[in-house]
This record gives sequence, structure tokens and C-alpha cells, in this order.
Amino acid sequence: MALKRKIYQKLLHWKKESNGSSVLLISGARRVGKSFLCEEFGKNEYKSMIIIDFGNVSKEVREIFQNDSADLDMLFTKLSALYHTPLYQRESLIIFDEVQQFPEARQLLKYLVADGRYDYLETGSLLSLKQNVQDIVIPSEEEELEMFPMDFEEFLWALGDETTIPLLRSCFEQKKPLGQALHRKVMNDFRQYLLVGGMPQVVMEYIQHKDFSAADKIKKRILTLYRNDIIKFAGGYRSKVTAIFDNLPGQLSKKEKKYKLSSISKDARLRSYEDAFMWLTDGMIVNPCFNATEPNIGLAMSSDHTTQKLYMADTGLLVTHTFRDNDYSDNALYRAILLDKLNINEGMLIENIVAQMLRFNGHRLYFYSRVDSNNRKNMMEIDFLIAAKGKISPIEVKSSAYRAHSSLDKFKKKFSSSRHGDAYILYTKDVMIRDGVIHLPVYMTMFL
Repeated sequence: MALKRKIYQKLLHWKKESNGSSVLLISGARRVGKSFLCEEFGKNEYKSMIIIDFGNVSKEVREIFQNDSADLDMLFTKLSALYHTPLYQRESLIIFDEVQQFPEARQLLKYLVADGRYDYLETGSLLSLKQNVQDIVIPSEEEELEMFPMDFEEFLWALGDETTIPLLRSCFEQKKPLGQALHRKVMNDFRQYLLVGGMPQVVMEYIQHKDFSAADKIKKRILTLYRNDIIKFAGGYRSKVTAIFDNLPGQLSKKEKKYKLSSISKDARLRSYEDAFMWLTDGMIVNPCFNATEPNIGLAMSSDHTTQKLYMADTGLLVTHTFRDNDYSDNALYRAILLDKLNINEGMLIENIVAQMLRFNGHRLYFYSRVDSNNRKNMMEIDFLIAAKGKISPIEVKSSAYRAHSSLDKFKKKFSSSRHGDAYILYTKDVMIRDGVIHLPVYMTMFL
């Protein structure tokens, strides 16, 4: 069973619009489905395809790129022979898989695109780290497309449901409640998505067997792969990367979610950990969220990179990572979520899934925090800020039983209505507008 992915349509658009004038780089975390997507695209849209996996490439293939790059006729002839695949002008696709592990091939793409005979896709992670771009010139012909874990709609497609999301979109646009029965049904599906996550292998296993335990085993294997990648590729700062990675659930479980290096070591300093944070970000294992000190349409201009929150890129992996030393049956989060017993203010999964869904929609993540030790009334914390229609919309994530949204009220009062857009509360109840704040069920984050 092939899983339907939205990004496939973007590949079709690139093929039509580019017509051989650019190479498309698909970046994403390991096991997010990049290679499978490219292979499906090649099978469906081209007469022939060659996949060169630079993570496990033979000496002969490496030598072709090293010795024959000046003679493209010979390069293509040898590749065709080695992979037992005929190549057809303008009807063949060549895929450079895990291209970060052989940067020379990435640089050569400038000339391959200029040659114009075939189309090219690249996949990779850790693409901008120093060791993966050192001594090469990144081709200007390279377009980049980020690939994320499956979103809630793709998860529902895998369950065989293609009708729910259009209905939810209509309710969102009209700010109309779904009604108790439908909302309960969607929340049940969303809880499954929270627990399973969006990594394709995990989703496939769950869809086929409806077994959380089997899905959890695959997630543990993915987490082990990430740890092995840290050991293999993180160089001299692997111990720092490992410490940050292992400490993620502990940081997110606190009410104050800003990452505190003091939890790793009382002597830890940001400057010595910057490369470690960058490694996890570049590998798309985490979604960083920075404090925007001056909320305006250019959020990046006022972002304070010394103050950040780190969310895991896949919430299903976070569930397993939190209890990585326990068997599935000992995982209290599964029971709490399935039985709707999770207190969101004490938990972390809802806020993490909001971050994940906002990133899928193309938002970079920012929050707003104001500390005033002299007057606590001036203090406020807004979980997320997003730019929409030329304005900044503040977002708070709440439990269903919350009683006030004082930070949102302070934010709206401090910043004029000409600067801020709609204010949102994301929670587990139905659509509602109250006190000028739009309350949305958390699954509607996908429409923001």
C-alpha cells in the first residue's frame, strides 16, 4: 500500500515548470519518506529511473563521479551499464539519494542540469552542516523542498477517510461548531495520530495491524537510528548533541518550556552548544521556536536565538522517546491520551503537535515572552506567533478546563490592532468565539 503524500503534487509542479532547468532537493529527517517518494515519482512519471544511494554506494559509482565528470557521455554510459537501466533523453530521472554523504556529486549537478538530457532529484538531511558543504559550490540551479512527517489529513487518507477534512475546513472558514458527535469522532482519530505520529513506516504498521505496540517498536528503531547518526556524523560535539536530544522530553514536560542548558550541566554555555543545536535542527529532528522580542511582520528580525524552545519534529516519536526505556505497556501517555485523561497544561504533546502542524504549513516557529521582575502584571507568555495577512496572530495552547487567557489579553492591549490579527486558543473542545478570541479544536491548527 502506497501512502498518499501532499508533496507529490509539488513534485509534479516542479517537473512541469522546470522542464529540466533545475534540480529539486528534497530535505527532511531520516525515515520521513524521501526516498520512497522519489522512487514512486520516478516509476509513475518517467520512462526510466536510476537511484544512486550515496549512503551505501559502491566504489565503482564513486569512481565514475570522480573520474568521468568532465565527460558526461561516458558518465551516463557507465551509470546506465552499472544500474542495468537505459536512459532516455528528457524521459529519465536520476535520483541522488542521501546526497550530503557525497558533496562532489551535488556540485556536479550544475553541469548535469546545463547538459539538459535528464531530470534530477536529490534527497538528504544535515545538508548545510560545514562538513557537508566544505570545498563545494552549491549549484544555483538547486531548488529546495522540505519534507515533513505526515500531517493529520495524510494520516486520515491512510485510514481511508478523504471526506472529513473538507468538512472541517468548511467549519473553520465559517467559524462554525462541528457538533458533539462529529467533534468526538475527529478527536478520537486525532488521538491516534498523536500516538502513532507521521513517520510513514510507523503509520503503515499501525494501519495494517491497528497495534500501538508494533508501531512503538518501529519508532524505537527510528530513535536508535537517530542516535547512531549522532555518533557517526556529529563529530566532536556528539556528546552535546546526545545530551540535548536525550533531554528533550524532560524540557517539554515542564511548564516553562524554554530550553535550559543548566539541566544538562550547571556549567553549560550556549556558545559551546550552538553547533549541537544546529545539528539537530539541520537534521530536521527538532523544530526550534525562537523568542520574537518585537512582534511584527518580520518576526525573524527580532528573534532572540539565545532563548528557544525545542519541539520534536514528530510527536509520535516524542511519545516513544519519553518512555524509551520502558515497554509500550508501561507507557502512561498512551493510556492518558486514549482515555482523554491528559492534562494539557501538565503535558507536552498538544503543544508539540501544534508546533509540528505549523511547520508543515510552512511557518517558522516563534513565541513571545515578556519578563518584568518589578511588576508581574506585565509578564506574559504567548506560545506561538504566526504571520497571516500582513499581521501577527498570537496563539495559546490550553487545556479544555482553562478559565482565563490573560496573556492573550495583555498582548492585544500592548500591541495595536493594526499590528495583530486574529487571536487563537487551541484546545480539545469545539469551535467557539468568546471575548474576541477564536477557540479552535487542536486538529484545526492545520488550517492556520
